[in-house]
Formats: sequence, C-alpha cells, structure tokens
Amino acid sequence: MTTAAPTDHGFTGLTGWAADLLLSVGDVGIGLLVLVEVVVPPIPSEAILPFAGYLTQTGSLSLVGLIVWSTVGAWLGGLVYYAAGRALGMERAVRMVAATRLITREDLDRGVTWFERHGRPSVLFGRMIPGVRSVISIPAGAARMGVVTFSLLTLVGSGLWNGMLIGVGAALGTEHERLEQYLGHLDLVVYGALGVAVAVLVGRRVHEARAARSTARSSQTPPPPPSSPSTSSTPSRGTSS
Repeated sequence: MTTAAPTDHGFTGLTGWAADLLLSVGDVGIGLLVLVEVVVPPIPSEAILPFAGYLTQTGSLSLVGLIVWSTVGAWLGGLVYYAAGRALGMERAVRMVAATRLITREDLDRGVTWFERHGRPSVLFGRMIPGVRSVISIPAGAARMGVVTFSLLTLVGSGLWNGMLIGVGAALGTEHERLEQYLGHLDLVVYGALGVAVAVLVGRRVHEARAARSTARSSQTPPPPPSSPSTSSTPSRGTSS
C-alpha cells in the first residue's frame, strides 16, 4: 500500500487538486473511489484510473497496488448489487435502484438484457462496458449465480479493464517531461468535459421526466365508450289484398 503526500506533479487548478487528492489517499483510497463509482457512479473509472496511472510515474503510487486495490474495490461494489438481486429478485431490485435515481432505468434494463442474451460471460465482459458495468451484478444475483463464480468473473474482468486503464495512464506518464508544457492547459479540457457531462445528464433527466409524465397521462385517460350497434326504427308495413 502506498500513501503519499502531494508532490510537484506539474498539474494546476482543478486537475492539480485532483492529483493531490489521489496522491493523498494512495492505492487503497483509489480502490475505495472505484467501489463508490460502481455503486454510485458519479465519476467514471475511465477518468480516475488513467490519471492515477499517470501519477505512478512520480514514484508516489504503486502500479501493482493500483491494479490490485481498484480491482478489489470493483469486486466489492459489484457484490452490493449482486446481493440486492439475489435477495429481492430481478424486478424488485431494479425498481429499488431506479427509485434512487443513481442509475437510470434505461441503464438497468440494458444490463438485464445483456445478461439474458449472453449469460455468465456477460459478468466478465460487462465489467469493461460503461453503463453495464455497475448493473450487470443485479441479474447475476437474481439468477442465483454462485457467489464464487460471480466473484471470479468479476475479478478477472475488472482486473483486465482496470489494468488497461492504469497502464495507458502510466505509459503517458513516462512522457511527463515532454507533456509538462501542456499540463497547465488541461483544466480547459476538463472544464469542457464536465460541461458536456452535466448537459448530457440534465438532458437525460428531462427526457425521463417527460416520458414518465406522458406515460402517467396515458394511463389516466379513460377509454372511449363502446359504440352501440345501430338499429333500424322503420316499422315494416304489411300489404293489403
């Protein structure tokens, strides 16, 4: 385990604060961030882990420690949703998580569909797919997949994905001297990405709210009354002889 004080990493502004935070919490703390990201996905691991991998080149974080602890964090986070699916069943667990507004119903349904289509391998490969990674554990638990099997698939899938993300960041970190002149401008990229992320999130929430209101109105609209068959009121006339 490596826990280091902030060092002269070359980042400034928001990215400098994030770098100081990651260096302060160390490998185990980053593993905890990944656990939180799986259960309550505010910031994707695709943003955290490459940055942490980059910082391993300062000598303050351990490359192996990052991979191990981030994988353990992803596994523990997956167990939370696995337990919910196993205890409550598919539909109740999905409704419960959707009601928290932490994960959209669309993402939950995508995870269920992915599991129903691909079965056990979806737990392994789903760890590498944003939007599926956090929710694939629910159908696995609801399907009563063995906890040992689930754990092995989750550890392997998360380990491969986390190792790749951290490795990419570490590879960029070896070019620190060449990239250092650009680090001061990285905040502009981060602010732009945050703005886009917030706009997308707000847009999705507005779309979901409109869809929910439309569904509610449709369910409250009374059906039209049944049409009565037309009958002829003209009396029949007899003929006189």
